[in-house]
Amino acid sequence: MLVTASAVLLLGLLIWFLLRIRYLRWAEFLICGTFGFLVAETAAAPVVQAALDGVSRFVGGISS
Repeated sequence: MLVTASAVLLLGLLIWFLLRIRYLRWAEFLICGTFGFLVAETAAAPVVQAALDGVSRFVGGISS
């Protein structure tokens, strides 16, 4: 499936707005899941994965 960066940006802005007005419920949770799926299909996926790996190493280093 080919997904454009504009769709990812649009969903990201929608999620940010929902979080900003504190209106994130189950339907919005599905939007967040769709956003994650779409990000995984773009060129941003390796950057996101590297950031998550860095955060997990940092948190793992704190508890050790």
